[in-house]
Amino acid sequence: MGGNGVVLALEFSSGDTGFMLLSTSLVMLMTPGLAFFYGGLVGRKSVLTIMMQSFVSMGVSTILWYAVGYSLSFSGGEGGVIGNLDNSFLSGISVTDPFLGNGKIPLLVFFVYQMMFAVITPALITGAFTNRVRFSPYLIFIVFWQLFVYYPFVHMVWGGGLLAEWGVLDFAGGIVVHATAGMAALASVFYLGPRRIRERGPHSIPLVALGTGLLWFGWYGFNAGSELKVDVITALAFVNTELAASFAAITWLVIEWRRTGKPRFVGLLTGAVAGLATITPAAGFVNPGAAVIIGIFAGTICYGAVAWKDHREWDDALDVWGVHGVGGFLGVTMLGLFATTGVNPGGADGLFYGDASFLFKEVVAVGAASIYAFSFTYGMLAVLNRFLKVATTEAEEMEGVDEALHGEAAYL
Repeated sequence: MGGNGVVLALEFSSGDTGFMLLSTSLVMLMTPGLAFFYGGLVGRKSVLTIMMQSFVSMGVSTILWYAVGYSLSFSGGEGGVIGNLDNSFLSGISVTDPFLGNGKIPLLVFFVYQMMFAVITPALITGAFTNRVRFSPYLIFIVFWQLFVYYPFVHMVWGGGLLAEWGVLDFAGGIVVHATAGMAALASVFYLGPRRIRERGPHSIPLVALGTGLLWFGWYGFNAGSELKVDVITALAFVNTELAASFAAITWLVIEWRRTGKPRFVGLLTGAVAGLATITPAAGFVNPGAAVIIGIFAGTICYGAVAWKDHREWDDALDVWGVHGVGGFLGVTMLGLFATTGVNPGGADGLFYGDASFLFKEVVAVGAASIYAFSFTYGMLAVLNRFLKVATTEAEEMEGVDEALHGEAAYL
C-alpha cells in the first residue's frame, strides 16, 4: 500500500485531482438543485413526481454510464459517431490508470466527473412535460435517449469523434447538454400536447430560489471543472460563469419589470439559469468582456423565446426549451463569434477574430444536434406509446400525479 501511494503521488497532481473531485461533487449537487428548482415551479400535487424524475436519473444514469455509457462515449470510434464497448463495466481500466488528456488525474476521476453530466442532462427535459408522463415510460425514455442522443454527441464532441475532428468546440455542454435536452423537451411538448389541468403557477418560490442557488453553485464545477485541471483557463471559466449568470439575471429582471410593472423574483432566477446555460459552451474560450455580452444576450433572447412560446401556447411547463434549448444554441453561436486563442491557445478564433469558418462549424453542429434530438425524441415517444401508455390520464391529472402515480403527497 505504501508503494502504491508513492507511485500515485509521483504520477498524479494532488491539487488537480482534489479540484476535480470537488467539481464532480458540485455537478452532482446540480441534480438535487434541479429537483428543487422544478419542484418549486410546479403545483402542490406534482412536486414529488418531478423531483423523483430528477433523483431517479442519478441512479439509472449512473448504472447505465458504468455499464456502457462511458465506453460508448470515450472508448474507440475515432472520427466516428459512437465509441465501442471495450471499457464496459470499467473493463480494462485500473485504479492507477491516468486520464490521458493531461496525465494529471486518475482516469476514474474523469469517468465519474463525466458521469455527473450524464445524470443531469436527461433530468433537464422533465421540466417540459410536468404532469404528463407516467413513471415506467419515463424510465425507459431516459435509457434510450442517452443511448441514442446523449452518448453519440458526447463521443462526437468530447470523445474524439466526428465533430471534434471537424474542429467543433463545446467547452462544457452547449451542444452536448443544453441544445439536445432543450430540443428534446420541445419535442415532448409537441407530442404530448398541453396539460388538461393547468396549475396556477409556482407553488413555492423559496424552493425555486433554493434550487437556483444550488444550480448556480454547482455550475462552477460544471464549467470551471471542464478544464479538467487547475490553470488560468479554470479561473477564466469560473469568472465568465459568474459574469454571464449575473448579467443575464439582471437583464431578464429589467425586461420583465418594464413589461409587467413589477420586478419578479422568479424572472430573476430564471434569467440566471439562462445565463448559466448560455455561457456553458464558451466559458473557457472567450474573454470576460464577451461573457458580459453573452449574459446580456441570454437574458434578452431567452426571455423573448419564453414570451414567444407563451404566445404560441406551447405547454413547455417550466421553459426548458426557452432557457436550455435556445440558451444552448445561442451560446454555441456566440462562441463562434467571440472565441479567441488570445485567452485560450487550445481554442479557436471566432468570426470577430478573423475566422468565419469556425462560426459556420459551430452553427452547423448545434443546428444538426438540435434537429436530431428533436426528431429522435418525438419518434421515440411515438414508438414507446405503442407498447406503454406514455401520457397520464385526465383522472390522474385531476387527482394529482403524486398521489395517482406514487401514492405519496408532499404536503399533508
